[in-house]
Amino acid sequence: MYEESIRAEFTHQTEAFASSPAMSTAETLGVLVDLVPADPEARWLETASGPGLVARAIAGRVGSVQGVDLTPSMVEKAAAEAEGLSNLAFAVGDATALEFDDDSFDGAVNRFSLHHIPAPGRVLEEMARVARPGGWVLVSDHLTDADGDAAAWHAEIERLRDPSHWACLTRERLLAAGEAAGLELDEERIVPLDLDFGEWLKRGSGGSGAAELIERLLASPPASAESFRVEGEGEARRLHLHSSVTRWRVPG
Repeated sequence: MYEESIRAEFTHQTEAFASSPAMSTAETLGVLVDLVPADPEARWLETASGPGLVARAIAGRVGSVQGVDLTPSMVEKAAAEAEGLSNLAFAVGDATALEFDDDSFDGAVNRFSLHHIPAPGRVLEEMARVARPGGWVLVSDHLTDADGDAAAWHAEIERLRDPSHWACLTRERLLAAGEAAGLELDEERIVPLDLDFGEWLKRGSGGSGAAELIERLLASPPASAESFRVEGEGEARRLHLHSSVTRWRVPG
């Protein structure tokens, strides 16, 4: 089951993910936070909340944030990191089947999880369901190339490094999933991400063991590959990704 793969991977990654510099940069976190409307009365939900980095970052802009994540160790980490912040709460929960009533929140946010889920559209449908009419749905995730060969090459590397990886969406598929969920596009930003390749590789449970095979794949990228590129030498190598940060409005 994919849920078991996710729990195993992010139990392994709990501490490394929470402390990774890449997770708190202006490109990966600041852009998303900027799209959360400031409202001291608003109630927000973060799905697949991990160690609660997004929840803590938006806590000062909204009234309260409820985080849910499939991995118990991530929920425990998020609660520990949020100690002293009275408007945050975290619980174990499935982003594809949320245990909240319709229209329970003013907004819902999800970051860097769609590529782990076989039916990512279901996440958007659930976020749209629990956000009130006129509310917000924000999603940030890595993108892949529209070209099939480039997307397959990208997925092979990602899965070797992190066995819970399923598939990144193209920009077109992500926007189509939002439309299918009944959401109205309000703003979209395509953000280039520049990460430390070595740190990224070692954070995944498969990265060290599959390093040789990953290097072989990196040596022969498809000519059409744009959304996943590694440049530089040795410890100075950088991973360049494309990320979509998208804000939708719930009709009503």
